[in-house]
Amino acid sequence: MSTTGTTGREAAGSRGARDGRERETAGRLLRAATRSGAHLIAEAASLVQGWAVLADPIAGAVYSTPASAAADGVHAAATPREHPHCVQLPAAGAVLVLAPAPAVPPEHTGHVATTTAALLEVRGQRAAELRGEQMRLHTTLIRLLLAGHTTTVTETLGGNRLTHVTVYRLTGDDALAAHEVLWRAVRPSLAPYADACTLMGRLDGELVVAELHQGGDDGRILRLVSRVSERHRLLAGMAGPLPLAEMTTAHSDAAAARHSATPARRIVPADAVGASRLPPLLPAVPYVRWAGSVLRPLTAAHQHLLLVWLRTGSKPRAATALGLSAGTVRARIRDLSRLLGADLEDATVQAHLLLALRAPAPGNDSDDIDSTPAPTGPGRLDTLPDGLLDTDAARAWASGLVGGLEPHLRIALTCWLRHHARTAPAAAELHVHRTTLAIWLTQCADHLAQNLADATVRAELHLALKATRTGPDDPSALPRRGGRTYRRL
Repeated sequence: MSTTGTTGREAAGSRGARDGRERETAGRLLRAATRSGAHLIAEAASLVQGWAVLADPIAGAVYSTPASAAADGVHAAATPREHPHCVQLPAAGAVLVLAPAPAVPPEHTGHVATTTAALLEVRGQRAAELRGEQMRLHTTLIRLLLAGHTTTVTETLGGNRLTHVTVYRLTGDDALAAHEVLWRAVRPSLAPYADACTLMGRLDGELVVAELHQGGDDGRILRLVSRVSERHRLLAGMAGPLPLAEMTTAHSDAAAARHSATPARRIVPADAVGASRLPPLLPAVPYVRWAGSVLRPLTAAHQHLLLVWLRTGSKPRAATALGLSAGTVRARIRDLSRLLGADLEDATVQAHLLLALRAPAPGNDSDDIDSTPAPTGPGRLDTLPDGLLDTDAARAWASGLVGGLEPHLRIALTCWLRHHARTAPAAAELHVHRTTLAIWLTQCADHLAQNLADATVRAELHLALKATRTGPDDPSALPRRGGRTYRRL
């Protein structure tokens, strides 16, 4: 009996010692959790005498101890079967990965993992309770920037250290969930005197992200926005970096860029919208002179409005991008039409206007431009000056863009572009069914490898079709064989 009693006391002592170690472990983790998530992960790594990583599917390694273990932790979270020695638990929308030393008992590692995961969940719930208020504050600061109160915002964020802004505008059915995920991945902070600050909020049903920095960024926010866009099937436009005073310009340019985004290319920079290989091919002197003559009556604000309208392809979308009403945009475009003396509703005029707005500003060759005789009379938008598009380089560009189209596809595309990408009136003029025209347009897009939903692409195609025209590209020349059918030539 004495032997049995001794064994029971030893077992009780062993359990007591183990309970004491677990209490000490829990206490150490709790004290670390009250400081920060990074301290909690560092304490967990110390307790298992190995490394610990909190891996997020979007942000990558949120916390890592040591820092060199970040890549291993992310890889282990993505491929758990390849890391059987690691202990993994879901925690606060991420994955906690612990790699214990071989001498650490498995039950101790399990206790550290479960306690750490539970504390991370508590911290996540507390952060979620405060998130709504923080998100409203971010939205207010973005609205202040758009209203021109840059000084107020920069003073709130720590003075004049933040001088530039990069803006992202995202839309999609899952934008609300994307906001939550991006917020957790970015972990935005309004700490004063930081080198960069990221604001994000929902304005008029879309997610707006504004990264304030000192003129350049490290690409971290761009990578996160790209991942979130892919995961939640969002379309995004990006503009910047621009001076903070030009926040409204960056905001509207980002919306214009977003209209060129597709499921195959979910985020589009504003400087890629309307970018073309054509302007560098044009003779600089007549091109710059003609553009300057055409745009002379316009202010910078006028040119920006027209550029956003031509890039987005419609007045309602331009109004949304500019933060104006559709009626205001229509009225201003009517006024600009009178000011320019041109019908801005004409597809050819729009293509020429976009070409003029793309013209480079006079630079080192300004002396050559000034010494060239000026054209007689003001520049016109309905026609281009001689020697601009009728060069070998321009014709080679046009042939490379639209060459090889079958006659019926070329005529259908020309008619559709003339009707501003409206299928019904184009089909009526062609005397074909709307479905037939839609099939032809799909064939055009496939053959040309171009996104016909992009307004700037359509403008380029319009110019290329004019430059390569050898006959009448009108519906009367459409090859037919009785009824509403056509024949291949």
